[in-house]
Amino acid sequence: MKVSIIGPGSVGMALAYTLTLRQLAEEIVLVGRDRTKAEGEALDLSHAQAFLQAPATIRAGELEDVAASDIVVVCASIPVPEGITDRNAMAEANARLMREILPPLAEIAPHCMLLMVSNPVDPLTSLALELTGFPPQRVFGTGTLVDSIRFRELLSKMVGIHPDDIRAYILGEHGDHQFPAMSVAQAGGERIEDSAVHRELSARAKGFGIEVFRKKGNTCYAIGLAAAHVVEAILRDERRTLPLSVRIDGFLGVDDVCMSLPVVVGRTGIVRLIHPNLNQEEEVAFLKAAEVVREVTKSL
Repeated sequence: MKVSIIGPGSVGMALAYTLTLRQLAEEIVLVGRDRTKAEGEALDLSHAQAFLQAPATIRAGELEDVAASDIVVVCASIPVPEGITDRNAMAEANARLMREILPPLAEIAPHCMLLMVSNPVDPLTSLALELTGFPPQRVFGTGTLVDSIRFRELLSKMVGIHPDDIRAYILGEHGDHQFPAMSVAQAGGERIEDSAVHRELSARAKGFGIEVFRKKGNTCYAIGLAAAHVVEAILRDERRTLPLSVRIDGFLGVDDVCMSLPVVVGRTGIVRLIHPNLNQEEEVAFLKAAEVVREVTKSL
């Protein structure tokens, strides 16, 4: 299996390193504006994987080298502005970048799955669908996957249950208008109480990305592993249920906008969208998020 990573910066290399350790790909191609740096990253990673039993082919390349990729992961971005508090501030500049990358990519690798990581991920996932012409089941973004994992980790400490055994989702926008779907949160078939304390945990989870960025200048490990989790679900046809940014298919009357819902992910991409039974407050939050994301998407 061949995975190409567009943008081998901190996030792209956290993803590449994880794919290497898990031995998920037979070939990994790193494509970046700085070819020399991409070559250095490929060399370093190639040397590291000499410790593994089944080393992959890792190399730097140009956009044409993504040909025959099973999955292309787009991490390319403008430099994140200092002091940023809203991912949507990067929308216009990153949209210009996507217009350079995605149309030729669609011609070079017309059958690939396209995973969007670049921010703001929801509008850029919509733009990717438009620029590539790919079907919606083959274009999706990491969405609120990391937000949901952060939330589960906080809930885990509070309720004393392993994060893997908690089913709790952050849905909507990957940004200020995300919300916890507490009406469907559960562990072992038992509902997790929809309390002010638990909702406060979701607010903390929402702010972690900006907090990490302020303290270290980027976020890379959590989102890199999240992207690897999606890639693994595809390559191994795991049929995992993950909250990803996808084109909404009429849920609550919303169409033609990309936001996070739980979806089933397998070898063909998005196998199924799941429509959770949200309460009235959560439905209002979902519709508000759709309104905000739609406006940003239209501006692009």
